[in-house]
Amino acid sequence: MLFNSFQFLIFLPIVFLLYWFVFRERRWQNLLVIAASYVFYGWWDWRFLGLIVLTSVCSYASGLLIERNEGNRVRQRLVSAANIVVNLLILGYFKYFNFFVENLDLLVHSMTGYHLDWVTTDIILPVGISFYTFQALSYTIDVYRRQIRATHDIIEFCAYISFFPQLVAGPIERATNLLPQFQRERYFDYARAVDGLRQMLWGFLKKLVVADNCATVVNNMWNAYDSLSGMSVFLLGVMFTLQIYCDFSGYSDIAIGCARLFGFNLMRNFNFPYFSRDIPEFWRRWHISLTSWFRDYIYIPLGGNRCGRGRMMANVLIVWAVSGLWHGANWTFICWGLYHAVLLIIYNVLGISSKKKPAVAAGRWLPSLKELLQMVITFVLAVIGWIIFRCEDMNQAVHFIGHMFATLFDGPFVIYGRKGLYMGLIVLLVEWLQRDKQHALQLDPARGVLKFTAVRYLLYVCILLAMFFMAGQVQTFIYFQF
Repeated sequence: MLFNSFQFLIFLPIVFLLYWFVFRERRWQNLLVIAASYVFYGWWDWRFLGLIVLTSVCSYASGLLIERNEGNRVRQRLVSAANIVVNLLILGYFKYFNFFVENLDLLVHSMTGYHLDWVTTDIILPVGISFYTFQALSYTIDVYRRQIRATHDIIEFCAYISFFPQLVAGPIERATNLLPQFQRERYFDYARAVDGLRQMLWGFLKKLVVADNCATVVNNMWNAYDSLSGMSVFLLGVMFTLQIYCDFSGYSDIAIGCARLFGFNLMRNFNFPYFSRDIPEFWRRWHISLTSWFRDYIYIPLGGNRCGRGRMMANVLIVWAVSGLWHGANWTFICWGLYHAVLLIIYNVLGISSKKKPAVAAGRWLPSLKELLQMVITFVLAVIGWIIFRCEDMNQAVHFIGHMFATLFDGPFVIYGRKGLYMGLIVLLVEWLQRDKQHALQLDPARGVLKFTAVRYLLYVCILLAMFFMAGQVQTFIYFQF
């Protein structure tokens, strides 16, 4: 079920009313969450509900077995490894089977001239499988590391794995944050619910008005890049840069806001990444739940930056190659990951700190000239990365970027899709003004004209009208494919 669908518009109020007014006891609320989540996911294809159940049961059982073998680290390690292998095999089959088979055939053919008689099938990729699989893996690893106790309530655990607001595109929640929220009583908080609705409204605006309008132009013009001037091609890359941000961060805003309606706090997934001053800062602000997952479960166990510089570089390359592969079975994703790995290594060699920085232009309306230049450079580097990410194969990516730079100042400069572009710039402007907040519509009713209720509701009405009159053609969320 899509957030931007009529079905969800009916689904959400029904679940909300049942949750707070019928199923008031925690255990019944958790059961309702499971049922609602399975309906939400099964609306797309009910056959793949079995995968979520299998992942949930295996990970739940692994936690109990790890706890039961307390004091025997060898057995605990075997149990943890077994659950990780099972989950990764499921993920690997559905997401990567044909990719590896086809590339192995190409390798053998290039070396011997023979094709392997492999049989590939049209495997349907289950929506959100990478997200809920990583969520389940983090639980097992955290129990093994003794960072959280194994839960004995399978209802709580299944609700944690399948929680519908973030089931298919994150944030990828850790058990240390979300599972305890299913284990305690929840009470309706009017202020939290209103703030959640505001965040959902902002997410829908980004998705429907910016991302979907940009998607129409990008989809229509991308394969015709060689007929455009270099500057027009770069602008097309900027359009996709706006599209993927407003699409994915819009989903995260809707998911986080929706969870607040039910008394849950999900982790922040985006922190205005296009205001970053360098690539390390960009990756602390973009898809935070995934980048922190790779940091904690792959990069640090490999040694992180606690070893020599050569080993650190190798760790960065490994993590970002895996990160690219996580996004999909295509060499463009792997090269996109390696591209950012190289940038991160260059920044490290240059001595640019990866430690958390204060907000850009803190306490000021405008950035300094240095900050502005840093943000422009970072944004351009991100655009080049997103071009690689969007291309169908590396041959197209190389020609796309080559054509862009070779003809940058040649030919007419044409702006396509002005609606999506201009609305995207307005969204970024509003987020700049609200960059010290959790989301752009986190309003302070005691501040300025916002203290007047009529002004706040006029703002909401304007956003709704923009969504109604300026929405683009409905598009599936980009990260559903991952």
